[in-house]
Amino acid sequence: MAAGPTDGAPAPERRKPLRIRNAATLIILDRSGDQPKVLMGKRHAGHKFMPGLFVFPGGRIELGDRAMPVAGTLNDRAEQALAEKVHPPLFHLGRVLALAAIRETYEETGLMIGSLDYGPPEMAPPGTWSAFREAGVMPDLELLQFVARAITPPYRPKRFDTRFFAVDREAVVAETPGIVGPDSELTELAWVDLTAARKLELPRITAIVLDELEARLAAGFGPMLPVPFFRDVDGEHTREEL
Repeated sequence: MAAGPTDGAPAPERRKPLRIRNAATLIILDRSGDQPKVLMGKRHAGHKFMPGLFVFPGGRIELGDRAMPVAGTLNDRAEQALAEKVHPPLFHLGRVLALAAIRETYEETGLMIGSLDYGPPEMAPPGTWSAFREAGVMPDLELLQFVARAITPPYRPKRFDTRFFAVDREAVVAETPGIVGPDSELTELAWVDLTAARKLELPRITAIVLDELEARLAAGFGPMLPVPFFRDVDGEHTREEL
């Protein structure tokens, strides 16, 4: 799971800032009941990074994410927002980030996001993506909405430029059991409404994104809504809109 702007303790000022790595997170929403629920996972207590905290599944881009076939594309508004304030511009960055979010979600939860309507991908990169091919699942980026971005401040143990995507629970079309457990990266999963989610032990950025998600839902959860972008500028925490 990638971290956001206020995770971890500051290190000595003389330490050089770490390289910022592109990462992606996926919020799975269940809107079938009276109150929307989100899927949260508890990180293993033995992790050096955010041990025992509840997070959304996610992580860094991997090489195979650039080659995995997809069934649909992100909407134009999401592509535009994903490309803003990225220097230098990166080819197909939005597509790769969305695929990273889907892959990391599978690796951490066993849930496959996509469609069964197109049949299995003709090819899949080795590793995690081969499970999608075997299950006949084609990742469908059209199902995802880009909802937030956050860059970890300097002098943290790890630094990520994290894009938060959201998708409805109906997009889960297959599941591999046994991935979550006491010895796994996530030791438990919980479907919780937003009020209950805020009572969990969370990274600060996760709590911030939950607030933004609630506001987005109240505004109709449309793809044209602005996307909040959190980062440090001249030592100050800032919120911009993409």
